[in-house]
Amino acid sequence: MYAIIETGGKQYRVTEGQTLKVEKLDSSPDETIEINKVLLVKKDDSTVVGAPYIEGASVKAKVLETAKDKKVLVFKKKPRKGYKRLKGHRQYYTKIKIESITC
Repeated sequence: MYAIIETGGKQYRVTEGQTLKVEKLDSSPDETIEINKVLLVKKDDSTVVGAPYIEGASVKAKVLETAKDKKVLVFKKKPRKGYKRLKGHRQYYTKIKIESITC
C-alpha cells in the first residue's frame, strides 16, 4: 500500500514506515502531523485517484527533526570578462516518518 502526497509544493510517494526529508514544516520534534493533501492511494488491486485531492484521505507522520541540509554551491562565471562569483546555500528541511495511511 502506498500513497502520493503533496507538501511544500512537491509530491512524494510514501509507504508506511518510510522516512523522508520534506520542506521545512512548522512542527516540533516528536509531534504527530496529519497531511490531508493526498493525490493517490494504491491498496492491493484498487487505486483511488483524487481530483485533485481525495476527500477523507490522510497520512499521519511523526516529525523526527528539523535541520539544515548539505551546502549547495552556486558558481557564476562570464567568459572573457573576469567575472566569477561563488555562493553557498543551506536549505532547512524536516525529517518525517510515515506512521499510517488512511483512505
